Amino acid sequence: MPEVTDETTGLTDPKSSATAPSSRDKTIDSATHQREIKLPPVVLVSGLADAMGVDPVDVVKQLMRNGVMAAINQAIDVQSAAQVAAAFGFRVLAQERSVTNMSRFRRADVSDQKAVLQPRAPVVTILGHVDHGKTTLLDHLSKTDVVSGEAGGITQHIGANQVEYRDQVITFLDTPGHEAFTAMRERGAQVTDIAVLVVAADDGVMPQTVEALNHARAANVPILVAINKMDKPGADTDKVKRQLSEHGLLPEDWGGDSIMVPVSALSGDGVEDLIENILALAEIAELKADYAKAARGVVIEAKMDKSRGPVATLLVQDGTLKTGQTIIAGFAWGRIKAMGSDRGVRRTEAGPSTPIEVLGLNALPRAGDLFVVPDDERVAKEMIDQLQKSAEAAKNVAQGLSLADVSAGIHSLEVHELPLIVKCDVQGSTDAVRSSLERLSHEGSQIRILHAAAGTVNESDVLLATASKAIIVGFNTRVEPGARQIASQRGVDIRLYDIIYRLSEDMEQALAGLFEEPEKEVIEAHALVRTVFGIKRRGRIAGCQVSDGVLRRGALVRVVRDGEPVHVGPMSSLKRFKDDVREVATGYECGVGLDGFGDFQENDILESFRMSAGK
Repeated sequence: MPEVTDETTGLTDPKSSATAPSSRDKTIDSATHQREIKLPPVVLVSGLADAMGVDPVDVVKQLMRNGVMAAINQAIDVQSAAQVAAAFGFRVLAQERSVTNMSRFRRADVSDQKAVLQPRAPVVTILGHVDHGKTTLLDHLSKTDVVSGEAGGITQHIGANQVEYRDQVITFLDTPGHEAFTAMRERGAQVTDIAVLVVAADDGVMPQTVEALNHARAANVPILVAINKMDKPGADTDKVKRQLSEHGLLPEDWGGDSIMVPVSALSGDGVEDLIENILALAEIAELKADYAKAARGVVIEAKMDKSRGPVATLLVQDGTLKTGQTIIAGFAWGRIKAMGSDRGVRRTEAGPSTPIEVLGLNALPRAGDLFVVPDDERVAKEMIDQLQKSAEAAKNVAQGLSLADVSAGIHSLEVHELPLIVKCDVQGSTDAVRSSLERLSHEGSQIRILHAAAGTVNESDVLLATASKAIIVGFNTRVEPGARQIASQRGVDIRLYDIIYRLSEDMEQALAGLFEEPEKEVIEAHALVRTVFGIKRRGRIAGCQVSDGVLRRGALVRVVRDGEPVHVGPMSSLKRFKDDVREVATGYECGVGLDGFGDFQENDILESFRMSAGK
């Protein structure tokens, strides 16, 4: 249990419930009565409430006031906990001198007020649909390095590069796509200052374009549109602008505030105009950092090299990183043996907004992990120890919120919007569902649709929901197995409907703060039909192999063929060879019979589930 210390006496009170402030007035103005609590880098909401001796519901409400959506059994970082504790008259101390709160390093601009801040280069991420010219544009951007005159082309082993243009530097991130972009944000790494959305002028807005746009919009960063392939015969900028305006990006020349620049990544036409607009947005943002402090930032990518060992590409966000310093990145640590730039040039130091490749870590960190330079190697080991313990304690804690959680927040007037991701079977349904939802509102509360598209619920949707604390609603569609597994691990609420008015009713009740969780499906197993055979008096039986979970006799079973459900009904029989059995585990073969259904085909998927009340 976190410790509580009274500054006036120096005595430790493990619970402090007898002297806790009332739930009506938690703020203590007098510093002489302020109490201290020691917390680890990650703490459960319930644990924070216990440490202060207050009602967990009051802690949840205060988190909502601070813009953090978290349930009682969820983990929060110590920075969020400190903000809540201050409102209750407590001051948070690090549990040990050596424990550093990694969540303090989310943004490069967040520096000590007394620090001397200097301008830094903007960090730009290129997003868009496949084959719309993102890589070609990045290649051409690197060739506009007119000051240094270095050879063009982005070094393929490092996922970022810097361009110098008229004495000003821009850092470009070459991420694999918007999923990686959001995965970094979901891990607490807000790396991008500006997002450039690339749209081909001859192709227009495509599904992945919309996904990339919604991921960038959810990250709350400025979006600049590069209308590429203007050299193509079928280029039509008006078509692209019209399509983008339908998704909320209205061009400046149409009276909006979205900058859209026609370019040709092949010929270079318009590229300098694009750079000028990037620099203009950066100037408006007044991006600054402290060059003198110890470095901190984000892992862009990491790989294992046969001759060099673990190699990590880092983006320094604040401070200056130097060769010979000890760094901690995620759960990896080590002394920097060597550093190299995106062009393979050996470096001895790297300042804010600089991408750098480092050698010397003891293991591979994950993309999106935060890194920091601690006091010394011993402190680094202690930090690793503490972070591993905290991660172990929080690894099974759900990160997402349910529709009931959001509804409760709206009811208590702490939440004013319901963030949704909408997936439907066809585009016509998507438009109808979106239109229906956007009309809903209730006394200041409204729905905010982060992403709406046709198709199945996939892993990208779950990543976006995790990072944005959103609910996923599906209409006449299904959830991909990989997405369902990740959603279960991260506590993302996925709700599937086949009647549109039921979907609207649930969302309307949630906006009114009146939603109560009905029965919901709990998926228990999936089995692949390998053969079909007939048995007298029993009809046709599916010979299956259980691919995951445990198949139980009497469960409800959904038959999925080519991604579409063809039947739902109870299981009538479950056999192993000739024996009736109660259940069959993963990897084993069995025979399955269903009530009122025998039209099995090879490669059908049997999805068994049960209905469970509540969350």
